[in-house]
Amino acid sequence: MISEAKSDACGSSRLSVAPMMDWTDRHCRYLHRLLSRETLLYTEMVTAPALVRGGALHLLDFSSEEHPVALQLGGSNPIELAEAARLGAQAGYDEINLNVGCPSDRVQSGTFGAVLMKSPRLVADCVMAMREAVDVEVTVKCRIGVDDQEPEDVLPDFLEKIAAAGITRVAIHARKAWLQGLSPKENRDIPPLDYDLVLRMKRAFPQMHVSINGGVASLAQAKELLGQGLDGVMIGRAAYHAPTDILAAADREVFGADRPDAAPDDVVQRMLPYIESHLAAGGKLAQVTRHMLGLFAGRPGARVWRRVLSEGAHRPGAGPELVEAALAEVAAATPVSA
Repeated sequence: MISEAKSDACGSSRLSVAPMMDWTDRHCRYLHRLLSRETLLYTEMVTAPALVRGGALHLLDFSSEEHPVALQLGGSNPIELAEAARLGAQAGYDEINLNVGCPSDRVQSGTFGAVLMKSPRLVADCVMAMREAVDVEVTVKCRIGVDDQEPEDVLPDFLEKIAAAGITRVAIHARKAWLQGLSPKENRDIPPLDYDLVLRMKRAFPQMHVSINGGVASLAQAKELLGQGLDGVMIGRAAYHAPTDILAAADREVFGADRPDAAPDDVVQRMLPYIESHLAAGGKLAQVTRHMLGLFAGRPGARVWRRVLSEGAHRPGAGPELVEAALAEVAAATPVSA
């Protein structure tokens, strides 16, 4: 079972949805899985101290339908990360990923995230401890450098050290992170992308599975990058804001699956039982529907779909009937083909 999980995660990493705080929660991942059976999905970052010291094991909850799904951990203590990885593997995750890319102040104060680009030996110690603790694959998501570091120098050294610690798969956000002077939002846009450097790293480390992240806005662009020799592409905001555009055809176009592309209206219908179950457990409709707002992005009825859900999902007693009403509005706005 473990070897199958590892194989699924590695093969599915040809296309993945980036871990994003406050976005890629379990409801988002369930929706994305209905759009693509193959794409690798990631949790939001979960800190090792929250699991090990805080006992917040509810942060590991996910639906079995989400597989293949990876747990991203944040931390810098090898012993804590090993225990957190063990908890993640026991929960059934297909991969454990270490965050070496998040630039937020809160993450820096915990001495993890992108600041760890300055401590490659510590990262190597962390991933080695994690690998010794679990049988599922341990991977790393990093930046090309931080602050005044020269990526041409620091990135090869970083990759060499984590490779020596047994890491064979890495996702590289092709931007520096500026830990002082830029907000986390600005760090996603302002530092220039350097795809060429990531491509050179793939050539320099041919044995390593290298995925690229940062600025990928379409499935066509992802396929182009794969065609240049990269092993995988990780898409963030575009997969969230326009999930149908990124994921609905991914199984066919990226993974070669012989199945029809997912249709957003069918996905909505398939979300209804999930919503009913969530509400029955005491959840709120908006906790799920906030992830569904972009399903019809760029399609007829997209505006009314967003409006109906945004205005109604927070109201007391809102349930699946609101989603069905929004879908009916989309159908009414969609031209009838001849």
